[in-house]
Amino acid sequence: MIEQLPVLLVVLPIVGGAIPLAASLVSDRAGWPVATVTLLGQAGLAGLLAWTVGTNGTVSYAVGGFAAPYGIELVVDGLSGAVALLVAVVSLGVLAYARQAGPHSGPFYGLYLLLVAGLTGMTVTGDVFNLYVFLEITGLAAYGLVASGRDASAAVAALKYLIIGTVGASLYLLGIGYLLAATGTLNMADLATKLGEMAAYDSTLVLTAFGLMVGGLTVKVALFPLHTWQPDAYANAPDTVSAFISALVSTVSAYALARLLFSVFTVEFLAAVPVARWALVGLACVSIIAGSALAVSQDSVQRMLAYSSVSQFGLVIAGFAIATPLAVVGATVHLLGHAVMKGGLFAATGIIERKTGATTVNGYAGMGSRVPVSAFAFAVLSLAMVGVPPAVGFVGKWYIVLGAVNTENWAVVTVLLASTLLTLAYFARLVERLYFAEATIHSKPDEAPVTDGSGQAVSFGMIAVVVIAAALAVALTAAVPAFEQVLRETLPPLLNQ
Repeated sequence: MIEQLPVLLVVLPIVGGAIPLAASLVSDRAGWPVATVTLLGQAGLAGLLAWTVGTNGTVSYAVGGFAAPYGIELVVDGLSGAVALLVAVVSLGVLAYARQAGPHSGPFYGLYLLLVAGLTGMTVTGDVFNLYVFLEITGLAAYGLVASGRDASAAVAALKYLIIGTVGASLYLLGIGYLLAATGTLNMADLATKLGEMAAYDSTLVLTAFGLMVGGLTVKVALFPLHTWQPDAYANAPDTVSAFISALVSTVSAYALARLLFSVFTVEFLAAVPVARWALVGLACVSIIAGSALAVSQDSVQRMLAYSSVSQFGLVIAGFAIATPLAVVGATVHLLGHAVMKGGLFAATGIIERKTGATTVNGYAGMGSRVPVSAFAFAVLSLAMVGVPPAVGFVGKWYIVLGAVNTENWAVVTVLLASTLLTLAYFARLVERLYFAEATIHSKPDEAPVTDGSGQAVSFGMIAVVVIAAALAVALTAAVPAFEQVLRETLPPLLNQ
């Protein structure tokens, strides 16, 4: 039964997602209860799987009984188990937010669960081609969710996302073809073995495959200058969708990039081809600075948060590219913590907009007294993003900086410190507006909730989501030592150097 948990994690949201579509023929109100039951089961399965991996080691399952490398293999180790649990828990949390915020249609919840299935599949697959399949499922569901906004700008943003996302996925697929031609296999573990046996890291086929696959995934992660789909998608989607995709879509894509680096090409490839490592580090550093600089210049709070993600994922990819134990642990911790923090921040902006109409930095003036709980949670999450201890944002950045110092990557250290100051600049500006500026926007009158989610009512569940996110941004720090130990045990030889 334990060996079948990975496939159950993928199948459950797919089956659950089909039910709201069928039920929508009768009533649109059936979608949320079905999604809730599905994701409660998903969270339970993911928790059991993460506990099993933490206590007994890696779990693998050969789909259809066909053994790897010829069959499709699902593999869960410490890293993928943590990400699968993150996907399940965050999806369930955002669903609690969606209960009041909407959208409420059956097709929306069908797409919601399909996105959960795609993200989970990306997390547990042990095959580079099936990673592409789940990457496309994730993309198609995300495009549909972004387009579910009521304004025409949401459809335009979704179209832009679709075009750029398709280019990224196509690059990744083309890279798979080159890698298959070079090795004759698609299984990740078998690829790592054959690449090591061939010792042909400087082969044109292998180098081309690496460039195309990494390039395709950096589009999905939204590193600068491949980020242009992200601000429009985050700012124009419904607030439920913004919170959901900002927390998970780029996060799981960054995980997939890390899996490609460490489980397919391995650290030996990065050592043998230093130009590949430094190209990735350079791209990450440019993304860190450019994202921070663009965030500082924004007036819209949601666009500011979107550009902040460009910077933060640059930080994560820099840690993975440095590829030392400390840097990888730091990048992983920051990756998981960022999902919680950024999802909570977007949820908080949705509450503030619903209660007051404020969407800009200046519009947040005096909101600390008008929406005290949500404003306080927003402030805590903002400081956590900056890296103020004891928040998880500090721990992740600290580990990455230590990893960079140990390898004498002083340019990376300088970029990280400069980025922290820029991050402080735009988040401190928001906190100052919340608590130390005179209000300039008057609250809108309360309205009764409506079925399409366009009303201004805010439920206890919505507020609870942002409060829990703020609490987790601090509490997760306590779990870092145990998580580091799990990583060291389940990702050899990288973390046993």
